[in-house]
Amino acid sequence: MPEPLTVRGAVLREMGLPRPYAETRPLEIVELRLDPPGPGEVLMRLRAAGLCHSDLSVIDGSRPRVMPMVLGHEAAGEVVACGPGVTSVEPGDHAVLTFVPACGDCGPCRAERAALCEPGAAANTAGTLLTGARRWHDGGGGDLHHHLGVSAFADHAVVAESSIVRVDDDLPFEVAALFGCAVLTGVGAAVDAAGLRGGETVAVFGLGGVGLAAVLGAKMAGASAIVGVDVIAEKLALATELGATATVLASEDDPVAAVRTLTDGGVDVAIETAGHEAVLAQAYAATRRGGTTVTVGLPDPSRMLSIPAVSLVAEERTLRGSYLGSGVPARDIPRFIEDYRAGRLPVDRLLTHRLGLDEINEGFDRLADGHGVRQAIIL
Repeated sequence: MPEPLTVRGAVLREMGLPRPYAETRPLEIVELRLDPPGPGEVLMRLRAAGLCHSDLSVIDGSRPRVMPMVLGHEAAGEVVACGPGVTSVEPGDHAVLTFVPACGDCGPCRAERAALCEPGAAANTAGTLLTGARRWHDGGGGDLHHHLGVSAFADHAVVAESSIVRVDDDLPFEVAALFGCAVLTGVGAAVDAAGLRGGETVAVFGLGGVGLAAVLGAKMAGASAIVGVDVIAEKLALATELGATATVLASEDDPVAAVRTLTDGGVDVAIETAGHEAVLAQAYAATRRGGTTVTVGLPDPSRMLSIPAVSLVAEERTLRGSYLGSGVPARDIPRFIEDYRAGRLPVDRLLTHRLGLDEINEGFDRLADGHGVRQAIIL
């Protein structure tokens, strides 16, 4: 049996510490022990990891997870070693990691709804790998939990084979990492969950990495109008560069009234990425009769949404959630990468900061303040 590796990683031991994180240091960079991969598992040398609002939601406690945990879920890296039974990758392969380890055998998986994999959801909730194992240990020998089967904020990680999608070696790691969450979620929300068709109108509420990826997806799908909505002016400027035909500064203007005015009564598709029930209510209100509202944000579980119930029937409205872009990573990541290579999805424009692992707490301060778009930890 190979000996455990000694690696560096970012451990979250307590949720809800106050900001600024540069001072309270919720993420502790420490040496950890990582067990070798078991059956169906892969040891990855991680090279880049993105900072996502879903990580921030765990740090601030609005998305509770089991503690302590090696955080992070959007990453790319290189395969180092494979456990027994692994067939889809081999050492030296480059891969993107995805945050739902789909088993392939449950009802949702058989229906090509990998995001709803039942064993995968159970493992993610428990903070384990798909097998139920935990491979992380701290310096005192105590077990640590995995974050969404990935634990991206470390120089190495053990993951389930089903958390891996092999990619070409010439794709830069910091760009490849984006396809595991921001691109899969945002582009998928537009082209898969919403089923956006050419000529339809779209509004995207929240212009972080996922929201701007949704803008790119809407443009690729041929939307006739794309309205970007956010409270930060610098994000509106980038949305315009990426394809938005109009923008609304929600901190100054009524976003519902503005979107309705810009689109002659409301959009065919509204996509909400902010993770706030009030913003979702705005997105729903800005959707026209017969339209579709898609939400990919993750509010605090205690938050409730209130909408006019009669509108669902009387106006033939659709309100749907989308997790993992409502797609299948093994199918969709390669096709979105091809769109990137063809110039249809310039997702590299989402990268605004490159950080070292030791700068991670400062990076989450920046994310919480709404500055920048996607920050990549270079490992």
